[in-house]
Amino acid sequence: MPQYTAPLRDMNFVLHELLQVERQYRELPAFAETDRDIMDSILDLAVRFSENELAPLNRSGDEEGCVFRNGEVTTPKGFKEAYAKYVEMELGALSEPVEYGGHGLPHSLAVVRSEMVWSANRSWGMFPCVSHGVIRILVTHGSQDQAHVYVPKLVSGEWTASMCLTESHAGSDLGLIRSRAEANADGSYSITGNKIFISSGEHDYGGNIIHLVLARLPDAPKGSKGISMFVVPKFLLDVGGGMGERNTVSCGSIEHKMGLKGSATCVMNFDAAKGFLIGEPNKGLGYMFILMNSARLGTALQGVAGMESSYQGALSYAKDRLAMRSASGVKVPEREADPIIVHPAVRSMLLTQKAFAEGGRALVYWLASLEDIVEASADVEQRKAADSLMGLMTPIAKAFLTEMGLEVANHGIQVYGGHGFVREWGMEQILRDARVATLYEGTTQIQALDLLGRKVLGNQGADLKHFTGTVLQFCNAHADDAAMQEFVTPLVELVTEWDRLTQSIGARATGDPDEIGAAAVDYLYFAGYVTLAWFWAKMAKAAQEKLVAGTMEPGFYQAKIQTAQFYFQKILPRTKTHSAVIDSGAVVLMQIGNI
Repeated sequence: MPQYTAPLRDMNFVLHELLQVERQYRELPAFAETDRDIMDSILDLAVRFSENELAPLNRSGDEEGCVFRNGEVTTPKGFKEAYAKYVEMELGALSEPVEYGGHGLPHSLAVVRSEMVWSANRSWGMFPCVSHGVIRILVTHGSQDQAHVYVPKLVSGEWTASMCLTESHAGSDLGLIRSRAEANADGSYSITGNKIFISSGEHDYGGNIIHLVLARLPDAPKGSKGISMFVVPKFLLDVGGGMGERNTVSCGSIEHKMGLKGSATCVMNFDAAKGFLIGEPNKGLGYMFILMNSARLGTALQGVAGMESSYQGALSYAKDRLAMRSASGVKVPEREADPIIVHPAVRSMLLTQKAFAEGGRALVYWLASLEDIVEASADVEQRKAADSLMGLMTPIAKAFLTEMGLEVANHGIQVYGGHGFVREWGMEQILRDARVATLYEGTTQIQALDLLGRKVLGNQGADLKHFTGTVLQFCNAHADDAAMQEFVTPLVELVTEWDRLTQSIGARATGDPDEIGAAAVDYLYFAGYVTLAWFWAKMAKAAQEKLVAGTMEPGFYQAKIQTAQFYFQKILPRTKTHSAVIDSGAVVLMQIGNI
């Protein structure tokens, strides 16, 4: 099975040569002391933990799965012990607030840690990941008492968290939820209802589990405007803030899933469980979006992590597997056949994997750097601009990178041939684990509607124009650079096409609102391909500069430029198909009355 090795060289290329994060950190007072030595030491910890503790548990965790018995969940062998080491190493506290026991480091550094965790063992990574968003909700909108009581133990990892949003009849339409909250005389609330698909709702790691629950008050308005948010601990707290008596919240069952078998996905039952209102009544949906935006960026990162795992497995196998001779002449005469990596069809799959994994890494790390600005910049306008850009790009990153993650995982299986279909090689697990990422935290279709309907047409394209203007600024800056023409010329054409498509959809939608839904998914794919093209052009430029200046690693930088060329020549033309589908409109979809 694939043996995960953290791609530290490429991670450092993105952080230090493409994004130049140290320069950004120096301009943000909260992160000014985060120098290269600190970053390297943190990443070294993450490498050792992911490679030595998590990766060896990946397949065994999938084979064993979680076990549910009498309301209790037992995680696979080794998972609990790995979590204890994670807590001991304080890896979960990297970017959490200092005042609550965290290290206050940049989000862009924590994202690198998270990529390693997701790549090494995606099921295990589900357990600690929710806590980061819950901490942010409690710090931002919880009371001082709630933050004081819950956050330090969540930061330390002594306690974990879950978010309880989905109900069986509602799915993504949270306006339909039925869970109810009734006020108690002591200021608490009794929460009653059932939630499904709750990651880490129950486990055997020990400590308290802090559930964030959406529910309705008796006088709440109908729909999404009548949702409140509550904190409901598994164990109520004693007078000292420790765990007291068990609350009336329980796990009714766990899901038997296609993938992520080592992660507990729970049905949670709330039977007049004691909960406490977060913030104001009927404002829960707004609070939830803080958590969801963080979760969607994390899901985009899961897409990248799966790409990296599949690429590593496929590349290693393609170098060793012998089959036939190269059409252009024998490459390894001392062996009975050539390794399959010499064949163009196999190289096409491997380069597609590489192009999406490395391009996706650049996109997600960049978004994390924007998150650093939103949190730490003293410039109000800079924070506002970064936040708007994140809002526009998050649905693109979440949906596009998880969909491409499926393509990359499929290629990984295909490179192995029949062996890829066999469990012992580990490639089919990557695909099974990757499949859910296009579903949870909002399906690809939901993300597409959010992008086109809300983020683009909803503000007359203002945020999109800001982003495409940035792309054009880069292109114009290198318009006279002969080495960059193969990248900037098609980018300018595609930005122009992006603007045309947006205006065309907007015009058609004034007469038929279904035009937005008909175009949305292809529009998102188009946006994703163009966005990654911008990053590949930027990476090509960074590599060219290194080669001109002289470097001890010419092979690394030449491969960057060559992968960029592959992306532009072999992948970017897909945008033409999406343009044609968008232009075909909604009629052919809606005219069939009897599907």
